[in-house]
Amino acid sequence: MLGLILCILILPIGMISGMILFKKSTIPYNENSDIEHGKISVIIPARNEEKNLPNLLDSLFNQSVQPDEIIVIDDHSQDQTKHIAEEYGVTTFTAPPLPAGWTGKNWAVWNGYLRSSGDILLFLDADIQLAENAIQSLISAQKRQSGVLSVVPYHRAEKFYEKFAMVLNILGAFSFTSPFEKNNLQKGLYGACIVTTRDDYEKVGGHQMIRSEMLDDLNLGALFQNARIKVSNYIGTDLVSFRMYPNGIKSELEGFAKGAILSTSSLHPLTLSSIILWIIGLVSSQFCFLFFGSKYFIPLLIGYICFAIQIFYINHYIGSFGIVHPCFHFLSMLFFLAVIVYSLYQSVFRKKVIWKGRYIQVGRGDQS
Repeated sequence: MLGLILCILILPIGMISGMILFKKSTIPYNENSDIEHGKISVIIPARNEEKNLPNLLDSLFNQSVQPDEIIVIDDHSQDQTKHIAEEYGVTTFTAPPLPAGWTGKNWAVWNGYLRSSGDILLFLDADIQLAENAIQSLISAQKRQSGVLSVVPYHRAEKFYEKFAMVLNILGAFSFTSPFEKNNLQKGLYGACIVTTRDDYEKVGGHQMIRSEMLDDLNLGALFQNARIKVSNYIGTDLVSFRMYPNGIKSELEGFAKGAILSTSSLHPLTLSSIILWIIGLVSSQFCFLFFGSKYFIPLLIGYICFAIQIFYINHYIGSFGIVHPCFHFLSMLFFLAVIVYSLYQSVFRKKVIWKGRYIQVGRGDQS
């Protein structure tokens, strides 16, 4: 009886939840480089980004609409990050010593803003790469809808271990494209790529108002929402991409674990419940063969294949995860479960998370 319920209800409900959550919210491609815009400032916080930064700067210098200023804030890197930025001739400086009550990225971004003079602010993580028409498309989208927008970049996963992030990437896309988030006062932004006007940023107080928050992008979005400034999120697909964790599976685990648990608190209950239903359906399609495989093999196999097809479809828009990982999606699910366990351990028991060599206290901005 339990197996019948599983096949008839849980698997289809999980599939339908995924269909509801995922919207192809791509940035409208704009070929008009003559769009009217004010001065554009690109602000890039960078800590130990010597491998990523050249790709971003090369893509910025290749834009059809050129930014008026590019500011790289070296967040006390231990590699050649600052030297590389200086070689490109962009505005470069090291962030002042980190004050008590600030997280490193918030402090770096805030100081970048203080040095900027643009009417339009484009905040980019150092691992971002932009297509040639990206800035003009982003500016056009912002002008058309007003408010602030962010982009979940297309994830260029190259090595086998990098593709373990597949399920986590899908959940990220669900969280930011969910139709239930439209009127959520806690609606977040995706921090890797944010576009806003200077006036709106100053109206909400910018990163100074979230100085101690580890989840800076989510809390920044909530500031805009509560100020009745429209927040819009897109997926990057052909325009904005990144390669997140090329330096090993340890950095991948630490990167995802630092906010995996805490980030769920800002989601609309309907978004969170739909995500849970999708996960339950996916897990059921993967592991219930162990208990019901002989009796319900065919419907369980159909459910497994349907989830693989759905994942492959979503991946087309959000990341390059190949064919093997969608077909054997239980591998990515096992990594997701490992991230959740590690995130719980850090945030609940240790009360601090580690990222890029810094320990960040959960609920406080102090770092060591």
